[in-house]
Amino acid sequence: MRIISGKHKGKRINAPKNLPARPTTDFAKEALFNIINNNYYFEQLSVLDLFAGIGSISYEFASRGAKNITSIDSHFNSIKFIKKTAEELNLPIQPIKSDVFSYLEKTTLKHDIIFADPPYEFTVEQLTKLVSLIFERELLLEEGMLIIEHSKHNDLSENKYFSHLKKYGGSVFSFFEAS
Repeated sequence: MRIISGKHKGKRINAPKNLPARPTTDFAKEALFNIINNNYYFEQLSVLDLFAGIGSISYEFASRGAKNITSIDSHFNSIKFIKKTAEELNLPIQPIKSDVFSYLEKTTLKHDIIFADPPYEFTVEQLTKLVSLIFERELLLEEGMLIIEHSKHNDLSENKYFSHLKKYGGSVFSFFEAS
C-alpha cells in the first residue's frame, strides 16, 4: 500500500500479512480524494475513520494536511500498526481499539467526514444500522459527509440520507448528508 498524495506522496507502507485488512485500491482512493478535495479544505477537516484496518484512509487524510483524525478498529494488531506508523511518519492520527458500533453509541465527538469501510460481507441492514446510528447521534458537523465503501452488491440509495454514489471496479462509495 502507498500514500498517493500530500507530504508523504509515494510512501510505501508494508503492513504485516496477518492483519485483517482489505485496503482501498490506489485508483479508488485517488478518485475518492479528488471528490473530497473539491468540497473541503483538508487542513480544516476533522475525520473519523471507521473499520480503519491498516489505516490507509487515515494516512491519506493526514498526508494531505488534516489535523484531527480518529481511527477506529476492533483488531488490536491493526490499531497497534496504525499507532506505530502514525508515530514514525509524525501523523496526527488517534487510533482507538473498539467495536465501531459501541464507539458510535458512546462518542459525542462530531466530524466533518466520517469514512467507513466495513467488511464487504456486511448486509444492507448492517450498513443501514451504521448510517442510522451516525445520523441519529448527530455525529457529523454541519456540511459534514458520511462515506461508506461497500460491495457493488449492496444498494443503499433508498436511505433518506443518501446523496450519491461512485463506482470503481468492485467497490462502491456511497455518500450521505443530512441536508
